[in-house]
Amino acid sequence: MKKLLTAIIAAGIVALTASPVWSDGSDELVSNTGGVSSLRGLVEISDINKSEPMKRVPRDQQPIDRNYVQQPPLVPHTTRGYQVNLNANKCLSCHSFKNAGDMGATKISVTHFEARDGTTLSDVSPRRYFCLQCHVTQADAKPLVGNTFQPVDSLR
Repeated sequence: MKKLLTAIIAAGIVALTASPVWSDGSDELVSNTGGVSSLRGLVEISDINKSEPMKRVPRDQQPIDRNYVQQPPLVPHTTRGYQVNLNANKCLSCHSFKNAGDMGATKISVTHFEARDGTTLSDVSPRRYFCLQCHVTQADAKPLVGNTFQPVDSLR
């Protein structure tokens, strides 16, 4: 009985001290950022933020230079609506070894045929099958934060 009473009192203290702050009697929950600025700025969580419009992706453009060694190439065209799942991979319809020449597309790297243990497979390795995990579409978007990155001299 003593343990039960102690547990109830402890739960009550936690509930009273951790209760949310409600603004002006309304049902809207207000958070306090403590003056810490995020990428969203000094915006309360309860404020409804208008989402940015989707970035415009050029239809087709020249391949984009890489900035560092082993950077996955950026995709110079839109991939919206591309189906890449367990049963289909739209990227391979143009970029596979079989189709790349006819489509005028870049062939996928031979590294995409290697299994984890280093053996070479006859088809794309399952760990490299979902292209859009590494290869992103290039869009004209302003940086979220300042960046002073410079590519290595050998890639300029």
